[in-house]
Amino acid sequence: MNNESLFSMALGLQSPWKVEEIIFSNDNILEQNELHLQIGFEPGARFADESGVLCPVHDTVDRQWQHLSFFEHSCYLHCSVPRITTTDGKVRTVEVPWARPGSGFTLLFEAMAWALIEREMPVNRVAEMLKVNPQRIWTIFNHWIGKAKIADDVSSITQLGIDETSSKKGHKYVTLGVDLEESRVIFVTEGKGKATLHNLQEHLENKGVEKEQIEQISMDLSPSFIAGAAEAFPSAEITFDRFHVVKLLNEAMNQVRISERKEHDALKGHKYTFLRNRENLTNKQEVSLAEMIDLYPTLGQAYRLKELFNDLWSMPDKVSAEAFLKQWCEEVEKSKISAFMKFVKTVRSHWSGIIHFVETKITNGILEGINSKVQLAKRRARGYRNINNFINMIYFLCGKLKFDYPLGFT
Repeated sequence: MNNESLFSMALGLQSPWKVEEIIFSNDNILEQNELHLQIGFEPGARFADESGVLCPVHDTVDRQWQHLSFFEHSCYLHCSVPRITTTDGKVRTVEVPWARPGSGFTLLFEAMAWALIEREMPVNRVAEMLKVNPQRIWTIFNHWIGKAKIADDVSSITQLGIDETSSKKGHKYVTLGVDLEESRVIFVTEGKGKATLHNLQEHLENKGVEKEQIEQISMDLSPSFIAGAAEAFPSAEITFDRFHVVKLLNEAMNQVRISERKEHDALKGHKYTFLRNRENLTNKQEVSLAEMIDLYPTLGQAYRLKELFNDLWSMPDKVSAEAFLKQWCEEVEKSKISAFMKFVKTVRSHWSGIIHFVETKITNGILEGINSKVQLAKRRARGYRNINNFINMIYFLCGKLKFDYPLGFT
């Protein structure tokens, strides 16, 4: 067996394809070692057109692809690719079995790049290992993500979660649309305004999902999200994210603590004593909390109201929840604690969406987990300059897409 036949077998080539020439090149000055394999086809070979009819070769066009390295040698495949005259008289370039149309890499090279990315290696590091420009790896990545997005089936969705996340610290944002029942991202778009909900609705409509199919939406209290949801999904009932509501309540609690702290140094360093759930406090923190509640009546009253509010989430039905929340708001107004009275205004203006949690029990907890995963990937990559790359990485990590990228070729 000669070297050409050996490399033909290693590449998995089948008739009429074969390796015709092997060239090793070494440049000791530039420290570049390369292997070039010239692939050809048997004389008189015919190739099938779209209808499966074997057609004669019209002419050829030279092409090159980067392959996986051969030891320390960067490897390139070269081929004068045949163009055939089809049965309808058109001239078409034959698709080669070792690379997808339009790619400058072999399928095995792309499969290796994907394998590294799947192991949570940053794309820039993948490019460094494979000795190519990072943008070329991103091109491979975006191709297969785009193909999977087109094939993605969202026909069963009825519950949506909406949230935003940043691509850079304090800068660009993207909005995520999540299927709450399947716990996966089904849409990502740049921005965080009202228009993002219309973009989501258009995406679903293009996938065959009518806006009336969306029955429930969970979101934070963003005015732009609220307005966008009302316009884009008028039939959906909105549930405001429980954790976001509690966050606003904790901010009110902390404002009370800060106000008291200005007059009482003993409150220094006790921020989380008042913000953590009581069952999560240490014995020492529990003792300190009890002492401070007794010593500082306003702080104690605010803390009691904060703890009491959380009973809302376990109310058995909507009627009970509304009665409870009405009474709680009245107690706050009697207390005249300004930070809590401001919170009550927020509650009253978002009343139905807060109460609706008792019936739906849906939250953005799934989105918070997704957001954490996205932010971890962002830190590993040290941010994303290209917003499209960032969006596609979110689909890759959190979209549960089905990929048909190659594991090899024959």
